[in-house]
Amino acid sequence: MEQLEIIRSKRRTIAIEIKKDLRIVVRVPLEMKDNDIQRFVMEKQRWIEKHLQIVKKRNEEKETPFTVEEIHALADAALKDLTQRVAKYAPIVGVTVGRITIRNQRSRWGSCSAKGNLNFNCLLMLCSEEVRDYVVVHELCHRKELNHSPAFWTLVERVLPGYKEQYHWLKENGSKIIRRLEP
Repeated sequence: MEQLEIIRSKRRTIAIEIKKDLRIVVRVPLEMKDNDIQRFVMEKQRWIEKHLQIVKKRNEEKETPFTVEEIHALADAALKDLTQRVAKYAPIVGVTVGRITIRNQRSRWGSCSAKGNLNFNCLLMLCSEEVRDYVVVHELCHRKELNHSPAFWTLVERVLPGYKEQYHWLKENGSKIIRRLEP
C-alpha cells in the first residue's frame, strides 16, 4: 500500500483522504486504538484503491493553468451573467440579496452568508447555463434554509425541477475545471 499517515484529533468519526501525492491520510479520534484503525483501513481497501487510481489519473492529465488575464475575463463575465441570473431567480425563490461577489475559489462554486451576500466562483462561466442557474438557485435557496435539509432540497427542486442533473455534472466534472487554478 502507498504511504499511510494517521492524524489523531478531537473528532468523533474516522475519515480517509487520498492526497495529490498519493499519500493516504486517515483522520481518527484521539482515543481510537491502532488495531481498530488498521481494521478500518483494511475494510476500506477497495475504496482506497479506486480513489488512488482516480488521483493517479488526474495527476497524469496535464491541464493548462489559467492565466491572470483569463481569470479576470472570467470574473468580469461572471459578475454580469450571474447578477442577471440572481435578478431572475430571487423573486421566484422569494428572497432578497445583499452584495454579489465573484471569486476564483478552489473548493466552492458559490456561498451565501447569513446577511444575504452571495459569492460565486468565476469558473462557473466555463459551465453550461443550466449549471449556472442551478448554482444561483442553490445559493438563493440558502436565504430561506441555511442548511442542506430536506426542506432546502425541496425548495431547490420547486424552482429547478431538473437540478439533480446539474448537481451531478458539477460533482463529476467540476474538479477538472478547478484544477486549472493550480500552478
